[in-house]
Amino acid sequence: MKKKILAELVGTFVLTLLGCGTAMFLGCATPAGVVGTAVAFGLSVVAMAYTIGGISGCHINPAITLGVALSGRMTWKEAAGYWVGQVIGAIIAGAILLLLTNIVTPGPGIAEGMKDLGCNHVANAGGVAGALLVEIIATFIFVLVVLGTTDEKVGAGNFAGLAIGLSLILIHLVCINLTGTSVNPARSIGPAIFAGGQALADLWVFIVAPLVGGALAALVWKCFSCDKCCNKAE
Repeated sequence: MKKKILAELVGTFVLTLLGCGTAMFLGCATPAGVVGTAVAFGLSVVAMAYTIGGISGCHINPAITLGVALSGRMTWKEAAGYWVGQVIGAIIAGAILLLLTNIVTPGPGIAEGMKDLGCNHVANAGGVAGALLVEIIATFIFVLVVLGTTDEKVGAGNFAGLAIGLSLILIHLVCINLTGTSVNPARSIGPAIFAGGQALADLWVFIVAPLVGGALAALVWKCFSCDKCCNKAE
């Protein structure tokens, strides 16, 4: 179990550092920045999936862990351990991102992004209600993909990590200019702790919404994978 928690810590650290780091230094004010940040998050997931997937399953996201636990694929004790590892990994990444803002001399156009640490915000989504809706829907889609591609009952394969990473890229392309795209409470917690201000005030949205989305995905996938439900539908 300790090895799994450590794997989740390292995986979430890498995802947060590389994804939010790209958002910081590349910026999301241009189409190229949006695409680059989306790809960075997606490729981080792909890389970690094939690195620690065989150890912990590479959740690196509390919403995914919640969905997996609700689907009966892990115990709640295991889920709690995963959550601890994920949040710690993201906090370490947030601390390093803050350190980088103090030792790196920013070039033109990236200074403002560096101060933000890749945090999520609600303003561009029209406020709290809009951000909640965006994040619930986006996380629902993302966790549903994860549950479907990793379900051994329906033939989970070696391409699961690729499918998950690509879906995360798509979700970021849609949501970056709305909320900065969380779909992952840990990824939001790490940078927000060190950025403070409005990012910290908005943080609850990016904890609650992804967890709700993950729970809904587990409910839907449970229906999809239930033979009795499928037979009744037919």
